[in-house]
Amino acid sequence: MSRFGQRTQVGSAVSDWISKEIISYPITVDYLVVAGGGSGGRCNTGGAGGGGGAGGMRCTVTATGGGGSLESALTLTTSTNYTVTVGGGGATPAAGSAGNIGSGSVFSTITSTGGGGGATQGPDTQPSSGGSGGGATYAPAKTGGAGTSGQGYKGGDATLPVGNNCAAGGGGAGAAGANVASGQNSAGGAGVATSITGSSVTYAGGGGGGNSDQANGAAGGSGGGGAGRGTSSGAAVSGTANLGGGGGGSFASNAAGNGGSGVVILRYPDTLTITIGAGLTGTESAASGGYKRATITAGTGTVSW
Repeated sequence: MSRFGQRTQVGSAVSDWISKEIISYPITVDYLVVAGGGSGGRCNTGGAGGGGGAGGMRCTVTATGGGGSLESALTLTTSTNYTVTVGGGGATPAAGSAGNIGSGSVFSTITSTGGGGGATQGPDTQPSSGGSGGGATYAPAKTGGAGTSGQGYKGGDATLPVGNNCAAGGGGAGAAGANVASGQNSAGGAGVATSITGSSVTYAGGGGGGNSDQANGAAGGSGGGGAGRGTSSGAAVSGTANLGGGGGGSFASNAAGNGGSGVVILRYPDTLTITIGAGLTGTESAASGGYKRATITAGTGTVSW
């Protein structure tokens, strides 16, 4: 091989190395990762079901869940794939069963835990823990499901004697579910507002408790929590899709509310364009305020810039 050929090969290798270094460089990405909410509890005869807990919420903009310190943005690399999963809400359970736990949501190294299911009475079940915990029922006396530190709060307690025919609210990202008070509705815990999209939106409210003494069940927490059901006929209200709200608790064998699905929102410099891979449903916003935002509402797959 000639000296000229050797130099050409060396020059090509250097050029490839420089190209890769230019293509791949570090970027900073803010995130909101909300898991799916838990469903409310569902009785099989009389009685009331506890509200479902909201999906865990982790965020780097404005505020995060569970009263924790604001999370730090991730330093990532362009031309690299990062996993995203959007958790689904827990489905309404069969009659006589506690609510189902929501599914977790993931972005890269960040995982938010699905919301806990609400308890039910007749037969008695316990609420479950989660990103935020499910609400308890009044017979026998129970404690609400635990939340996850830095993601959400516990479900409400039901410690009054048998005969108090209402159930506690599920926990939210911003507050615990309301405890049972005699004959009163017990609302779901409030969610948390963030401005990662450029405007303030509240996510991850807990589901309201059911009530077998009054016509209407308790309100869901702000941020997509579903209302519980009272003695009026029909199903409890489901948590709002892509807000991660908990589902409302039932009255008797009426259907409890499903948990709301979660969401993953990413904010990054407006000089970048995201690639949302197969298996994910999402959109990228126009540039605003120096950023673009990608909102991913369903699925599992990868993203890259």
